[in-house]
Amino acid sequence: MDRLRSPGGCPWDAEQTHESLLQYLVEECYELYQAIEDGDRVAVREELGDVLLQVLFHARVAAEGPDPFTIDDVAADLVAKLVGRHPHVFAPSGIDTAETVDTAVKQEHRWEELKRAEKQRESSVDGVATAQPAVALAAKLTSRTSRAGLPVDLLPSGSGIGEQLFALAARAKLAGIDPEAELRTTARGFEADVRAAETAARDAGLDPHSLDEQAWHRFWPR
Repeated sequence: MDRLRSPGGCPWDAEQTHESLLQYLVEECYELYQAIEDGDRVAVREELGDVLLQVLFHARVAAEGPDPFTIDDVAADLVAKLVGRHPHVFAPSGIDTAETVDTAVKQEHRWEELKRAEKQRESSVDGVATAQPAVALAAKLTSRTSRAGLPVDLLPSGSGIGEQLFALAARAKLAGIDPEAELRTTARGFEADVRAAETAARDAGLDPHSLDEQAWHRFWPR
């Protein structure tokens, strides 16, 4: 990455900025997400590399800007974070941390406590990425405020479409269900059904782009 970015390297790589690379960061994360969904081990390996490339690329760009830092700084910060948020694992030998974290749920709560103290957050919703998909955002806000003791009746509700969608996502999250994953599963199942119907129509000699309502019902897989 350093060679690509340096004089004599790749002109395209040399011109990129954090902002110009944002679209690729999002795309590569979704491609990895889909590879994991599909259970495609070969694709998971490839897409992990593409996601890692984004980290390396952004770190190389950051090395040139104001307050520069390198990939080594990124890695060192990550190590410090993992150690700091797992004191029950990384405490020096012979030192009792007085902590018992023996379940994933306890660890999740402890992680949030340590993160809140570390970042000196003033609100239970500080640090929630508002750029994430809306269903995932609603679920994350519900999760954060639930831990803060917010009464369920104060969650968004009403007759508006947005309010109803939020309420549905919140209900799923409070029940321990990931609404984003559930909606993706349903959407991808619908996509598969559409493709199957179009294929069946094509096999029957029809143009799949000109199906009427009756034809759609006829070729629908279920």
